[in-house]
Amino acid sequence: MPPLPPSLPLIAHRNLDAVIAWRGSVPVSAGQFLREVGQVAEQLPPGRHVLNLCSDRYRFAVALMASIVSGRVSLLPSTHTPEMVRQMQSIAPNLFCISDQDNSRVDLPLFRYPATLTGSLDAVAIPQIDCDQVIAQVFTSGSSGTPLPHAKRWGSLVRNVRAEAARLGVTERHAIVGTVPAQHMYGLESTVLMPLQSGAALHAGHPFYPADICAALAELPRPRALVTTPYHLRTLLAEQIALPAADLLLSATAPLSANLAAEAEAGFAAPLYEIYGCTETGQLASRRTTAGTAWQTFAEIRLRREGEAVWAEGGHIDTPTRLSDEIELVEADPSPETCQTCQFLLHGRHADLVNIAGKRTSLGYLNHQLNAITGVRDGIFLLPEEDGDSAPESVHRLTALVVAPDLTPAALMQALRERIDPIFLPRPLLFVDALPRNAVGKLPSQVAQAFLANLRKQTSNGIAA
Repeated sequence: MPPLPPSLPLIAHRNLDAVIAWRGSVPVSAGQFLREVGQVAEQLPPGRHVLNLCSDRYRFAVALMASIVSGRVSLLPSTHTPEMVRQMQSIAPNLFCISDQDNSRVDLPLFRYPATLTGSLDAVAIPQIDCDQVIAQVFTSGSSGTPLPHAKRWGSLVRNVRAEAARLGVTERHAIVGTVPAQHMYGLESTVLMPLQSGAALHAGHPFYPADICAALAELPRPRALVTTPYHLRTLLAEQIALPAADLLLSATAPLSANLAAEAEAGFAAPLYEIYGCTETGQLASRRTTAGTAWQTFAEIRLRREGEAVWAEGGHIDTPTRLSDEIELVEADPSPETCQTCQFLLHGRHADLVNIAGKRTSLGYLNHQLNAITGVRDGIFLLPEEDGDSAPESVHRLTALVVAPDLTPAALMQALRERIDPIFLPRPLLFVDALPRNAVGKLPSQVAQAFLANLRKQTSNGIAA
């Protein structure tokens, strides 16, 4: 693996007249972007740590780069609840917030993104950033509930997103729309850093509803890409509206079913790829879902098995990292215990493993099978919390929450019998109008359990099959 140079450029656009962003259908040049970065950097308050809450993706990118060139660190927690903000303050007492909204409800010193920037025609140069500079802190949940920070260095992030662009074939000609927030790790990598480090152009919007997503994509020149999630894809396709042609679809946050992937490819007339990664390592691998179930690691990423554990190393990964997922290496070189630029199968997270009467599966596998059923718009399996701490000899019962307005409980249960072992069939099977997913389409376990508890309070017998 070639060593990184001491520094790497802030953006990969070699021509300052090149389009770096689209604000609706209005292009923004790389030169204008850099001038605005410089102006925002000059106005930032003294604090070293930043909570970037700009909802406009272009403004988020300007504020992020302004923080980088001025030596600040952006904190990227999973939520922005009052409790999470308090925890961030305990980690970084000098934390302040950047927002482009007047009604920011975060209890932090606020820097309001400037309503107007002069965009002067002064000559600008592309800043070079030290590869060892920590530019962000991302967080995983500790066993005590306290967020655990993971430092992200400039050189590692750049190497990561350049590997992603190379794998997906993203070039300076592409324009990229994202349905995921820029504050999420997937959104940061694929809708902000990847376009900036491949010479492509990002779209400033954050469309959520199907009509808005289609409108945002349609107003961009081709080739154009949509960075999204299984949740957004299911919602888009369920609307049965005319979909604009695309040249690339990218999905992450949960595995896609082959049926949904094929339907999306047909609807958008574009290939669909999935990205696999985690907070600790960033993106590691991809697959074209309609071509098979195996994942292919990015160039220079190696997977190594030690007993039951699989470690990722090489490429952009600063230190070897144990992965939290159940992974099966299916192509190894040079030995069965090491996989270099290899293929692997993903069987769900270790924490999601379920053992009922001696039979094992994962909640991820069950969710995949549930959402692959025609007529299911959304769904999730849960092991109720009171079962999670019960004695090993207890008989667990899974619960499933499902959004499937055109299916009967009996029809859905029969479809599940054809896909999963009968011992894992949900009792009860509860039909709901919608699941409380977050902005990236995820449904955290605590939120799902609280939702289930609330359902049980509202009715004592639900809709069961």
